[in-house]
Amino acid sequence: MDLRHARTFVTIAELGTVSRAAEHLRVAQPALSRQIGDLEQELGIKLFDRVGRRLMLTGEGEKLLPDCRALLTSAMAIGEHARRLQDGDAGVLKLASSPQMIEGALSAFLMRYAQRYSKVEVKLTEVMGWAATAAKLESGEIHLGQNLMGAVPPDDTRFACYPLEEIELLTAFSPSIGLDSSGDIEISRLPPYPLLVLGTEYVFRRNLDAACRLAGVQPNIAFESRTPHTLLAMAESGHGVAIVPSALRTDRYQLNVAALTYRREPLRERSAIYWDRRRPLPRYAEAFCDMFGAYMREVFPISRPNKAGPSTRRGARVGG
Repeated sequence: MDLRHARTFVTIAELGTVSRAAEHLRVAQPALSRQIGDLEQELGIKLFDRVGRRLMLTGEGEKLLPDCRALLTSAMAIGEHARRLQDGDAGVLKLASSPQMIEGALSAFLMRYAQRYSKVEVKLTEVMGWAATAAKLESGEIHLGQNLMGAVPPDDTRFACYPLEEIELLTAFSPSIGLDSSGDIEISRLPPYPLLVLGTEYVFRRNLDAACRLAGVQPNIAFESRTPHTLLAMAESGHGVAIVPSALRTDRYQLNVAALTYRREPLRERSAIYWDRRRPLPRYAEAFCDMFGAYMREVFPISRPNKAGPSTRRGARVGG
């Protein structure tokens, strides 16, 4: 099969029209139409039905689409392997990460990485949630994707990972709230206070809910947001107690910060860098994992309790 035909088929299936696919691939529409006709003739089946201005996959086309995507991924892997053999210190590194990790760690680390790998162009994408990260890894849009390990199904063997530091759940609140802390706050103490929390799409929110269930407490959810800094701003204004990850910078706000604990152990979740097992990583991508892991061991947690508390804690992982 001509790889151009496979790429055309996949692009039209994803974008829905020949005109949008032609614009995306920078190929004239008649040429794309001919390629689809040639592919249908070669395979002996019809791949699309025209519905109005859109092209809809036939049943046979839907069956072949995953195979064509896998073919393109394999072809990309061969090309990347060849380039890695030629030069392991130059190329493009495509990376996706969460907004709070970009702000808390990656923004500073990328300067260190650039000093060692000056010939590598890093293309950084902001991604929310494992589903979006996994889709980009599987389609070949990125080499590496950072996410929390608790967000990834344990039986999903498509991806390899490099474990990073654990991230704790913290409470952040204005002194006017009247919540006393010696560095830790047990989750059973939260019900009287209005809570400012992340949305349920966040693993940390699901961990919080699971810990509340285990502790037998009903949290007083006053405000939800997809933006952690919004929670900090609300907490600084005295609207409640923000529950945020320790990868987030809190030093810009006038807030008391304490670790959130369940049975005197902090709620925490390990982070990791993921990649598609089918695609060999360039040497500079492997080095990125090693260097970023070392950097996180230096600087994490980004935010720490600002009240005196126990110096060592074993940690507890709740839910996922």
